[in-house]
Amino acid sequence: MTGTKKAEDRSRQVVERLWSLATPVIRAEGMDLIEVEYRRESHGWVLRLFVDREEGITVEDCALVSRVVSDLLDVEDPISGPYHLEVSSPGLDRPLRKWEHFRDHTGQVVSVRTREALEGRRNFKGTLRNACPETIQVECDGTVHEIAIDNIERARLRYFDSQRL
Repeated sequence: MTGTKKAEDRSRQVVERLWSLATPVIRAEGMDLIEVEYRRESHGWVLRLFVDREEGITVEDCALVSRVVSDLLDVEDPISGPYHLEVSSPGLDRPLRKWEHFRDHTGQVVSVRTREALEGRRNFKGTLRNACPETIQVECDGTVHEIAIDNIERARLRYFDSQRL
């Protein structure tokens, strides 16, 4: 296995573990976990959590989540080696991870990258037409593409593109 593949596997395992560990403690604080990223950057490994709630997130909310999750990580110790913990709002071009995230943004513009090609392509940018627990439908260039949730590598809301509709 190559070094890159090992890093990807390590990252995927950490992300899966962090979703299950952090979701309940973040919910207990009245917020939702939107996305978890764990990747190597120029200054080392970074664990990045994106949190939100209906009325929005403040800097104080991010600091609170950082303290709570940091304590949890000290106890559970799911990551071997040093890393930087960052907690942030998802912003206007927010990541879309769960089918409920997609459902909440039906009718808006999204960009989606798939793990495996569909109809010869992996990148889709268009209007999100429908979302259910298994699939989403994105209309690009006049064609509606059905994409399995499990095949989505990453997806983001394109806020400013959505405002032009």
